[in-house]
Amino acid sequence: MASSSNGIPQKDGKEPDPTDYANYFCTYSFLYHQKDMLEDHKRTGAYHRACVNNAQCFKGKVVLDVGTGSGILAIFAAKAGAKKVYAVEATSMAKFARQLVAHNKLESVVEVIQGTIETVELPEKVDIIISEWMGYFLLRESMLDSVIVARDKFLKPDGALYPSHARMFLVPIRSNQSLQRKSDFEKSLEGWTEFVEDMKENYQVDLGCLDPEYHKEQTDYFLHTAQWCDVHPEQMMGPPCCFKEYDLKTVTLEELKAPLRANFSLPVMSPGPIESLCGFFDTHFKGSKENLTYQEVILSTAPDATGATHWGQQAFHMFPRVMAQPGDRLVGSIELLRKKENHRLMQVNMEFKLEGSSPAAKSTPSRKVSWHIE
Repeated sequence: MASSSNGIPQKDGKEPDPTDYANYFCTYSFLYHQKDMLEDHKRTGAYHRACVNNAQCFKGKVVLDVGTGSGILAIFAAKAGAKKVYAVEATSMAKFARQLVAHNKLESVVEVIQGTIETVELPEKVDIIISEWMGYFLLRESMLDSVIVARDKFLKPDGALYPSHARMFLVPIRSNQSLQRKSDFEKSLEGWTEFVEDMKENYQVDLGCLDPEYHKEQTDYFLHTAQWCDVHPEQMMGPPCCFKEYDLKTVTLEELKAPLRANFSLPVMSPGPIESLCGFFDTHFKGSKENLTYQEVILSTAPDATGATHWGQQAFHMFPRVMAQPGDRLVGSIELLRKKENHRLMQVNMEFKLEGSSPAAKSTPSRKVSWHIE
């Protein structure tokens, strides 16, 4: 049992469930993974600006960092003037966070607590919760659940979350990756056929009965799994559509766990095949209505000519491609579900059709497609 700076006994929490640790938390216990995130300067810089450029919001306040990792956000909060920062980390990375805090002479302010946010205890309510919880396409990893648990347990009624809001977008794009993905799929099937023939010739064992299962497995992987990508703005065929926005002060755990369903309408501004839909997100550091930030900071993962963040974008490839002309519009609905076998992974279902006056729009049938975000 640790002790807080005010002498009140401070309890570490329980470690994550072993299965959840193996599937998710273990990655974050390695310094190389922390390095990958820290050297993403769009990410780290946005959090730094949100803290130091709003030092008036942090001065003298009590802060909770959910999933502190290396402790960097807790350090930013302390440097912005927080009087106390509770930095909660589920993995053994907590020992490195303590080391880093001490090395930067902030141990009188920052207290690192190892355990899950669902099980730790704090001696007081907090004014600010800061966390970097976002996953691919915003919701993969389901870490926002833990932030909402922390909000409901520890945040004062007039407290603020950093970030405070998040938005999700879709945009149609051109992408040579879709053609490469289809080519890799076809080569995989050719390789299986050669393998089956080789087994029959060398060992007199016919594996042909597994053809359908192998085909399904490879279809799932190559054609129905979203792909990390770094999209250049010139690949976009129209403006992005925001289909979902979250206010972290009001969203409920029940809402997050339920399927996300929304409609979208994507204008096409340039001619050619829509080869993929590109999904991305942004987050806003606005504070709360009672404690607004002095300078709003936006962290965006939109296509950028200077390169992607470590989140990149998610490409939902189209097979076959959708031929479109300027003035057409891709109209449909999207559904995001947590996968039953692992709630931190996502399944994305879409139903859409091309609308407009072009011949392609008049002849293209509506389509239902599913992808996984692994």
